[in-house]
Amino acid sequence: MPLTRLSLDLRQSRKNTPRFHLFTLLFALLFSLAPTLASAKSGIPESPQEPKTYIPAKPTVEQARANILIARALQFTHYLHLKIDDKLAHKVFNDYLNDLDGQHLYFLQSDIDHFNQYLPTFATDLKTGQLDPAFDIYNTFERRIIQRIHYMLNLVNQGIDKLDFNKEQTMLLDRKDQPWATSQSQLDAVWHRRFKNAVLSMRLAGKDDKAIVKSLRQRYESQLGRAYQVHSEDAFQSYMNALCGVWDPHTMYFSPRTSENFNINMSLSLDGIGAVLQSDNEYTKVVRLIPGGPAARQGQLKPADRIIGVAEGADGEMKNVVGWRLDDVVSLIRGPSQSVVRLEVIPPGATDESHAKVIQITRSKVKLEEQAAQSHRIEFKRDGKTWHIGVIELPAFYADFQAMQRGDPNYKSTTRDVRRLIAALQKKGIDGLVLDLRNNGGGALQEANELVGLFIGDGPTVQIRNSDNTVDVLTDPDPNVVYAGPLVVLVNRLSASASEIFSGAIQDYGRGLIVGSQTFGKGTVQAVRPLNHGQLKITQSKFYRISGASTQRKGVTPDIVLPGRIDDSEIGEDTLPADLPWDQIPPVPHVHYYDFQKILPKLRKEHDARFDSNPHYQLLLKEIAFLKAQRERKTISLNYEKRKQEQTKLQNEQLALANERRKLDNKAPFKSWKAFDTWQQTQTEDPENKQRNDFVVKEGGEIIVDMLNLNSKIASINDVTPTEVAAQ
Repeated sequence: MPLTRLSLDLRQSRKNTPRFHLFTLLFALLFSLAPTLASAKSGIPESPQEPKTYIPAKPTVEQARANILIARALQFTHYLHLKIDDKLAHKVFNDYLNDLDGQHLYFLQSDIDHFNQYLPTFATDLKTGQLDPAFDIYNTFERRIIQRIHYMLNLVNQGIDKLDFNKEQTMLLDRKDQPWATSQSQLDAVWHRRFKNAVLSMRLAGKDDKAIVKSLRQRYESQLGRAYQVHSEDAFQSYMNALCGVWDPHTMYFSPRTSENFNINMSLSLDGIGAVLQSDNEYTKVVRLIPGGPAARQGQLKPADRIIGVAEGADGEMKNVVGWRLDDVVSLIRGPSQSVVRLEVIPPGATDESHAKVIQITRSKVKLEEQAAQSHRIEFKRDGKTWHIGVIELPAFYADFQAMQRGDPNYKSTTRDVRRLIAALQKKGIDGLVLDLRNNGGGALQEANELVGLFIGDGPTVQIRNSDNTVDVLTDPDPNVVYAGPLVVLVNRLSASASEIFSGAIQDYGRGLIVGSQTFGKGTVQAVRPLNHGQLKITQSKFYRISGASTQRKGVTPDIVLPGRIDDSEIGEDTLPADLPWDQIPPVPHVHYYDFQKILPKLRKEHDARFDSNPHYQLLLKEIAFLKAQRERKTISLNYEKRKQEQTKLQNEQLALANERRKLDNKAPFKSWKAFDTWQQTQTEDPENKQRNDFVVKEGGEIIVDMLNLNSKIASINDVTPTEVAAQ
């Protein structure tokens, strides 16, 4: 990826992960230094369960050199001017431990006490490439994993028929705030409950004990084999990302293997399913889907789904991938174009594997034309008058850079396609335009800049402040306006980066109304730098709107707010560790076409009245409340009867919601949970039906009709005198 080309889309985000990788892999799946301390030197007691064949990972000279380069780059070229001192080193140390074992399931307090001996020199080690302490921590972690897996295998071998599911017992779902265990027996008690939960989940899913034993043995043996195959790169990448993560969540180190994956992703040259994945405790979680990709077209895979199994072909054996390294899961999902992969996933809101479903996806490449903007018209009748509203759905800010570089005059790009679609809509006749940027994770900065220019005269579009505090202002130099009529821009929590630049500029110009939920809040720019060993993606700049407000963290706040199913406590820049703060700089001179504040109270009142009686909206509120209730659960019962009752209650609630939606779609209700579950395993989204029945898009059109009724001057910016907004 050329360093001059800045990536704006939501490619990576990193959360605390307990295992192997501290970064997110986007996969548009289409496509020896000083000797490492051995266990005898580490001061960690051996477990009687631990085999003697574990070979500790050892740092290399290349890694030490890369460490020094990364430390220098972070201190001197990152947007934040931080120095590696004792305070910062202590944070890296704690983040490293929590990134490895965020749920406090492996390390003992005695391990932590031993690791504390490294703190006095940790800052120096970070700057000079002394990797032995970090590798000792990582090797201890791997040995603790091996001990835990052997413990679970011993439980499997003892048989599951003697497990007691009659007593009142619960399991804590989130242990990140729990203290480190002080003994092996204390950890055994925690893991025994985890084992009971795994067995109970499978029983409730309909598996017999023989199948459960086989499945669990395969799971743990697979995890054990991977634990013994620990790579030096796993330890180094984990450590370097703990260091990078102190600066911000989008700065990260890519090992040579991960660099290859990243470069493949940027070129979209590999076949697969088209999804952004992230490690989430022992699971692989879906962050978002790539517009136009196989998963997005198939329609069943959703953000926040947790992948627990992967199978090749329509009838291949399902491999349990709980506890796998993220890149190993990625490699398993990849495959030849037009081949089939099956994913077993736990949907958001579900607490265990008893709610898992299998999704079949045909791999292919994400093609530019499948990400392209599309349009249609919707009709409204009000007070004896008919209104026609154009709708343009824009899934990404794309451009065929290769065709552009070849000099192809017909190369595809967002701005070119939207210009063409607007012309076609105007030819048919439209009274207003809805531009749908929901789920648009960004893309090319050039396209966001030029797209703003279709709706305004010449003027600034975005400010970029660099690490040296200089500010660059991007502008639209073309005074021609392609579309001057009423405009509504739809956004949601997954609208990020370039989408936020565009919607922020439209809002600042008073050019249109922003409708939806608060956007993602990614207001930073990264560049990828080659190292002697791998690559460093580093944050160098920050975006600011022409009003001076940053898009970082807060994103864009809609003028009319609509709630969404996406949990903003889990998805969004402000949910990521060490996210950069929101701030502002002076505005730049720009015009203001229309003061929507004059009519917003009336528009909101009309909107509220419609939605209070809108059955689709009322159903959405019920679905949001249902998902919230599931997310807020702290514990799960290990009593069979109580758990079964909880599962039945959950299934009945889901079935009721599904049948309410079926009623709205004029379809026959499901007669039972089994019928609904069977349908879920096979259904796919019909894009045309989704388009016809998207009440949010329709509401965007209704708001435009409200605008026209309240003030006919909003019909065209050519009919109003823009107000000059000066820089302060």
